[in-house]
Amino acid sequence: MTDALVTPGQFTLDRRLGAALGTRTAQALERAFGHRTVGDLLGHAPRRYAMRGELTALASLQLEESVTIIAEVLEVRVREMRARRGSMLEAKITDGTGILNVIFFNQKWREADLRPGRRGMFAGKVADYRGARQLAHPEYQLFDESDAPALDAEAKRWAEAPIAIYPATASLASWQIANAIALVLDGLAIADDPVPPSVRSAHGLLTHPAALEKLHRPVVEADWQHARRTLKFTEALELQTALLQRRAQARSRAVAPRVATPGGALEHFDQHLGFTLTGDQRRVGADIAADLAAAHPMNRLVQGEVGSGKTLVALRAMLTVAESGGQSALLAPTEVLAAQHLRSIVRMLGPDLAATLMPTLITGQLGAAERKRALLHAAAGQARIIVGTHALLSDRVGFADLGLVVVDEQHRFGVEQREALRLKAEHPPHLLVLTATPIPRTVAMTVFGDLDVSTIAELPVGRAGITSQVVPLTVRPGWRPRIWQRLAEELALGRQGFVVCPAIDQRETEGDLEDEPDAPPASRGARSAAGDTAAGAPAAPPLASVTAMLHELQANPDLAGRRIAALHGRMSSDEKDQVMRGFAAGEIDVLVATTVIEVGVDVPNASIMIVLDADRFGVSQLHQLRGRIGRGGVPGLCLLVTNAIPGTVGLERVEAVAATTDGFELANADLELRHEGDVLGERQSGRRSSLRFLRVARDGDLIADARGVAAELLDADLVLEGHPGLADAVRRRLDDAARAFLGKS
Repeated sequence: MTDALVTPGQFTLDRRLGAALGTRTAQALERAFGHRTVGDLLGHAPRRYAMRGELTALASLQLEESVTIIAEVLEVRVREMRARRGSMLEAKITDGTGILNVIFFNQKWREADLRPGRRGMFAGKVADYRGARQLAHPEYQLFDESDAPALDAEAKRWAEAPIAIYPATASLASWQIANAIALVLDGLAIADDPVPPSVRSAHGLLTHPAALEKLHRPVVEADWQHARRTLKFTEALELQTALLQRRAQARSRAVAPRVATPGGALEHFDQHLGFTLTGDQRRVGADIAADLAAAHPMNRLVQGEVGSGKTLVALRAMLTVAESGGQSALLAPTEVLAAQHLRSIVRMLGPDLAATLMPTLITGQLGAAERKRALLHAAAGQARIIVGTHALLSDRVGFADLGLVVVDEQHRFGVEQREALRLKAEHPPHLLVLTATPIPRTVAMTVFGDLDVSTIAELPVGRAGITSQVVPLTVRPGWRPRIWQRLAEELALGRQGFVVCPAIDQRETEGDLEDEPDAPPASRGARSAAGDTAAGAPAAPPLASVTAMLHELQANPDLAGRRIAALHGRMSSDEKDQVMRGFAAGEIDVLVATTVIEVGVDVPNASIMIVLDADRFGVSQLHQLRGRIGRGGVPGLCLLVTNAIPGTVGLERVEAVAATTDGFELANADLELRHEGDVLGERQSGRRSSLRFLRVARDGDLIADARGVAAELLDADLVLEGHPGLADAVRRRLDDAARAFLGKS
């Protein structure tokens, strides 16, 4: 790390790390953690604090885990190796009860360093060698007792000061990160605190510089606790201010009201529906109609259970806009879902309205001629309803009068992507966001704080319901043949089924990343990393894959003569569309797929879903997948097949899904497992959250408090002219989100 001298006031939070720490260190931090600025680095919070006199319980260390531990050198010896030239230094370090070996090859000089009785921090990956745990070539930093102050009182404070242990990597040890943070802290300049003095005083908070200092260099334990509380509130205030400011600014724009007229397209559509809208559909539809008739743009989120009729509600809004000559754009996360939406919309409209409104599909995989026609229809205003994927964000896509933007499955998109589509309109369009992922109150307030929220909880009449059952092959391996017998029984009744796999082929260990962007950490990488393979347990079988299962099912005598097809993200747009059309038409009995079918696929005759390696999926994913069956008048059966070991998080997750079909109950469990994702940027799920201190699952009261403060500040001063520190912090958050979306540094 750099040894450059710094002076107080040299670094602002916006300062690039390269200018503060040097290019090499800055690049290492960006590669490891994505940190680009001084503010990013100072937001790298310690994962725990240790004491110089404290030793780590070595017996609790897990194999293959990257650790930073505090231990004492017990003994050290150097010997010549027999099988090859050179020497091996072996040190034994201890916590007083257990022993861990530390190995270095051809580094005899370390013997002078690692003397018995010395204590320090050791960082490396825990490995097993002949039944003993060891660290090979670890990084280490020994405590230098000679640096301790001479005076008793000072020495006591030095010994009792907590040591920050940071999230680290193989190339960046915790103390190297601490050294970089110490350097920028010494040169930090913060002109204006993000939290106004009156708010800080009322909530008993530290100043921002003091909070950063006490977080990273606490003198006593209470220091970092106070610092974390301050920084949590600061982050919540910045975020809520950004969201509420964006919401207020959107409402300040003037738009032409969009109102349905008697005898118009909406009335014609309602008269030919063939069924009665549910109470929730009518209520949410009235909310949307009032929004469309207002003089400012609608910004509304509609959340509803799988199959609750959100698309129908959105289509009625599109018809209202179409009556005034406006266009609507529906943004879907996958080509399969976009094509499904187009077919569903055409079917619901009927031939007359479909011919008038010309629903048009725009995706990245369209042929040149077809894409050109679609772009012309959108730009000329002939197509009143345009359905597409991320391709709609392209500069080549234009509209004559974009009046409504509908974003489906909002968890796949971020605020910046919504904004990119809205900017294609000459005048601010209305925004309607749909999600079948039920959202806990704290997430709705945080992730969707710039939107009004409506809920459709009532399911249409006639749904037969879904039964879910866990099939634990680890303890019941004999149940596997019964899985396929049960599938055959459903097919014999004239029904259809899904078989879902986490991978496309057996070479993969992570599945198809395009198809499952919201998979939890447990579905990424080797199973041992997920905690689902206990030490000493037999190795788990390879992940179920689409290609292998397709061959296995085609050879299964119970399924002889059945029409079985595959669907996954590597197939071309035409191939996927052809398979989905065949399945919807009943020409395919069993669809073996990745999570590309997670949302939007609507085949009422599909009655059974078998999810293989179900522990590899998140709670929300499993709930979404399960929602593909039981959509008609026949009951649905979902078999959640897993090789997870009893007592592991993976099995608990699967059992939680099987225990209830209440999406809101599952959403809270999902939030605990997946965290809240990226709030303002493109990712809106996953562990790499842009929130550094807040945890939405646990900090709901604090977030609500900060939202109230933000609302009061903005009511008095929308542009925050009197609060420059908060205005700068909000600007940084929005700039970071924009850079993440645009892919710029």
